[in-house]
Amino acid sequence: MADWPTPRRIATLSVHTSPLEQPGIGDAGGMNVYIVEVSKRLARRGVEVEIFTRATRSGLPKVVEMEPGVLVRHVTAGPFEGLSKEDLPAQLCAFTNGVLRAEAARPPGYYDLIHSHYWLSGQVGWLARERWGVAHVHTAHTLAKVKNRLIADGDRPEPKARVIGEEQVIAESDRLVANTRFEAQDLVYHYGADPTRTTVVQPGVDLDRFRPGPSDRDRLGLPPTGAIIAFVGRIQPLKAPDVLVSALAVMKATTSSDATLVICGGPSGSGLERPSALMELAASLGVSDSVVFLPPQCADNLAALYRTADLVAVPSYNESFGLVALEAQACGTPVVAASVGGLVTAVQDGTSGVLVDGHDPREWARVLAKLIEAPRLRRLLSKGAVAHATEFSWDRTADGLIQVYGEAMTERRAMIAARLEKCYAW
Repeated sequence: MADWPTPRRIATLSVHTSPLEQPGIGDAGGMNVYIVEVSKRLARRGVEVEIFTRATRSGLPKVVEMEPGVLVRHVTAGPFEGLSKEDLPAQLCAFTNGVLRAEAARPPGYYDLIHSHYWLSGQVGWLARERWGVAHVHTAHTLAKVKNRLIADGDRPEPKARVIGEEQVIAESDRLVANTRFEAQDLVYHYGADPTRTTVVQPGVDLDRFRPGPSDRDRLGLPPTGAIIAFVGRIQPLKAPDVLVSALAVMKATTSSDATLVICGGPSGSGLERPSALMELAASLGVSDSVVFLPPQCADNLAALYRTADLVAVPSYNESFGLVALEAQACGTPVVAASVGGLVTAVQDGTSGVLVDGHDPREWARVLAKLIEAPRLRRLLSKGAVAHATEFSWDRTADGLIQVYGEAMTERRAMIAARLEKCYAW
């Protein structure tokens, strides 16, 4: 293996959502968890991380130390509140200005590398790279062309402006980091990404926090008896919690299963238009008494929910990876997930959980009911879930990223040296 350089300091860009926000509501989700966990582990390896994100409230401190070696910088760009993700492209110039100003106040060469997350941040990273002369690594997390191919009923397609923006970022980045080989294939096939610049670095799970333990229904206010099926995530068409509500109604009508569906999360995306739609659906199907809604939970309460659930369901239409599935399995809970995107990697079908083709509530009801009625099978899947989850860790993710960073830095420096040599030759 080549002896790649390790960056001293990284500028991490997360325009539309702050790593300090609670995952599970608004635009905060798995990407937030990814940035937080990776940044902590990079800092523990001696790599300083400065995360630039848009200030969404007045009075926020300009700089927050998340932990030693990790700073979060709040950049003023547009109105503090009432600005949706779709409105943010108009504020990228202001955000870029804030990032460039922060670097200009530092000694030359202060940042060794830029790592951008999501296409909005990639646009900023593309410009900052040219200004600073450093390598730019980009992680897309989700891709518009893939989302539009797998769009949920009633959801809005991603706009053409995002597609063009992604194409630009993918073409200009020094390195692309994909969460799975399937995402890497999507980058190459749908966006023409250079395979030699596209590297798979899988996300991880906090194995110290998410681990097997006792059930705790009282802590979460859940019914004392009956099976618990848990959904954890933002409430939006993409995540498809409505499929589970409909599946629960089918189960109630066709089996004797005594099951409660727990939906943990807040409205997001197009789900903001009708935040009570799931409650209305449950009422119309006559299952309101068997559906419990919980607000987004802190990580420790989330781990308690995973341990308490008999099954965790992830029926998304698309996931770049599916951290919820991995966290649940680390707690020893089998996962029933849609056979799409990164979930095919996050869940080992038949060993740590079950993958379901399509989103027909009747099929989901059949699979869920079969597992609820088979405690021995669930115990076997529980053991497989823990074993599968231990193959993933944030430390491994950080190690993989450091190698990508080193490769990108080496190539970028060589490119700049070649340009200078050419200039001097004239």
